[in-house]
Amino acid sequence: MPSGAGTSEGSATSAMLDLAFDADGRTLARDHRHALAAALQRALPWLAAAPGAGVHGLKLPPGEEAVAHLSQRTRLMLRLRREHVALAQALDGVTLELDGLPLRLHHPRCRELLPLATQYAHLVAFEADDELAFLGWVDAQLSALGVRARIVCGRRQVLECGTLAGYSLMLDGLAPADALRLQEQGVGAHRQLGCGVFVPHKSAAPVGAAP
Repeated sequence: MPSGAGTSEGSATSAMLDLAFDADGRTLARDHRHALAAALQRALPWLAAAPGAGVHGLKLPPGEEAVAHLSQRTRLMLRLRREHVALAQALDGVTLELDGLPLRLHHPRCRELLPLATQYAHLVAFEADDELAFLGWVDAQLSALGVRARIVCGRRQVLECGTLAGYSLMLDGLAPADALRLQEQGVGAHRQLGCGVFVPHKSAAPVGAAP
């Protein structure tokens, strides 16, 4: 298993973790989610069907231009079941091609899921431009998961040339077991596009800022 595993807070109860790779490249299109999902599917054909697997959105510098310059801190993170980590290590040293732009992955390490009371997803997919409908849908999704939380809706987003839409979402007041269940199960569709993937947040501050 890669070095760098985090605290044992989540390891005793979570069957999943995040596998982080350094991601080296000069530039990347801001609308890169479909290209990244396709490149990962070529490199790891099993990933899309792996239970609970998700891809964290790549963090890009803020800006309005179509193409962003990557920083040295750019990371690609995959959320995986523990038994799939060894398979995903095949990405170490691989260069993904995202619409002709190279992204080299290396130095994989594990990060445990942390059961913090506040969890945040940069984008939860939801087609309708109706915040009340979204909040009702989220409440139903949480009930199905057996998770109780205070729901804080963020800003509406339309990405990928209009093909992907939804809201940022913060959930607060989670019990530790619920926080882990939320990270393991996610909310909504398109986890391979970085949607519905939750990460711990220090507080229930205003949401919707760029990741």
